[in-house]
Amino acid sequence: MLDGREGLRRGGRVPLVLIWLAVFLTLPELILQAADLGLIGSARWRPLAYQNFAFWVGLLQDWRPNYALQPYAMFVTYSVLHGGLGHLVGNLAALAVLGPIVVEQAGPRGFLAVWILSVLGGAVAFGLLSSSPQPMVGASGALFGLAGAWLAWDGQEARRLRAPLWPVLGRMAGLVLLNGVLWVLQGGQLAWETHLGGFAAGWIWAMWIAPSPHPIPEKPLE
Repeated sequence: MLDGREGLRRGGRVPLVLIWLAVFLTLPELILQAADLGLIGSARWRPLAYQNFAFWVGLLQDWRPNYALQPYAMFVTYSVLHGGLGHLVGNLAALAVLGPIVVEQAGPRGFLAVWILSVLGGAVAFGLLSSSPQPMVGASGALFGLAGAWLAWDGQEARRLRAPLWPVLGRMAGLVLLNGVLWVLQGGQLAWETHLGGFAAGWIWAMWIAPSPHPIPEKPLE
């Protein structure tokens, strides 16, 4: 089975694409935190950032956008904003676990491809399934896309090795349970639709666009 720690053990380094992505995700929140604390700019920067770059379901209906491209740009821009340091740190921790798995299997370009597709998939699912008037922000959809790709590859490898699929199914059940717990803890404010859409996009990408390159054995392993 694929293990993200294996790639780190081999190379001994964190893939550069993960470092740059972590910086890209961290800078907006640090700037907004500094503004919140009155160190720079204005305390209005965070609400203005959400107003202009978060995902708003109403913009797919009859809401007036703040600028012409907002209903289209928000399908991507929501993923670089977060709801605070705790939200960001949690997502960075997930990236540290899942990122090396996908980079090891698909390379930096493949990683970026599944990340972008999962960002879009999460936004599409949220737009279709949610009626929330609240803004949606965060990279969780992309992270669930990485998880979807990882589990798809693990499933492919298990079938090729004639191994049981229950470990893969167990991880999927764990993700469902995690969403349920977070939904309760956050008072129903969890964007599970984004997680679902991101996971589906990552799974589809790994199954049909970038299947596992591991060779199929000629006979079942004994």
